[in-house]
Amino acid sequence: MEVYWLEQAELDLPSEDDWLSPGEMARLDTLRFAKRRNDWLLGRWTAKSAVALFLKVPGDPQVLASIEIRPAPSGAPEVFFQNKPAATAISLSHRAGIAACAVTCSSGVLGCDLEIIEPRSDAFLADYFTTAEQSFVAGASVEDRSRLVALLWSAKESALKALRSGLRLDTRSVMVGPFDALGSHRGDATWCTGDRVGMVRSSNGFDGWRPLQVCYGKSQVFDGWWQNTHGLIRTIVALPPPELPILLARAPCFS
Repeated sequence: MEVYWLEQAELDLPSEDDWLSPGEMARLDTLRFAKRRNDWLLGRWTAKSAVALFLKVPGDPQVLASIEIRPAPSGAPEVFFQNKPAATAISLSHRAGIAACAVTCSSGVLGCDLEIIEPRSDAFLADYFTTAEQSFVAGASVEDRSRLVALLWSAKESALKALRSGLRLDTRSVMVGPFDALGSHRGDATWCTGDRVGMVRSSNGFDGWRPLQVCYGKSQVFDGWWQNTHGLIRTIVALPPPELPILLARAPCFS
């Protein structure tokens, strides 16, 4: 399955809000705090931009206003175009002034996440990680520990979004791995069903994407990819198994 992604920063936000739908404008008016407003706007702008590129429609404000991101009963984002469900599935994430949107066809199941590499306490691991995941971390070197923790946590978040549950579901119900201290897939034949190993060099100037896998229960397996650049971990998981993520190129009208 082909999965596309787009990442944007706060500086990419337009100065005007005319690309929002009337419903989205009403939602924006309910957000009191500046950070919450900025995060919400950046997420919506990134999602609408990604959907417009995916659907190959113009990116002018009038068209973007006809693309609406609405929450499903589960809270997961759903795309409507001209007030009708669009043939797309998306997942959103934002962290530290950066937003990402992964998009695929509506028959796919998708989750994405951004995570900063930062120190996490042993209490955090005990609360949110499985025993096996805690063992992965315990085997990491001091310099690799924070990256591995961020990778595991981000992959969990992506899988929980793909399950359309978010953090309402126990994070220990999804298991990531196994990875060594550098975040490389071990290729353990007893782990789920994955056989994709190694590093894939992307063509967009970023470090390469590496494969990952997340299991939910005894049988449901999400395959995906992760990437680490500039202190930020990106993860994308999907069903059916996704091909290497394709970076969406901005059309001139997005400048």
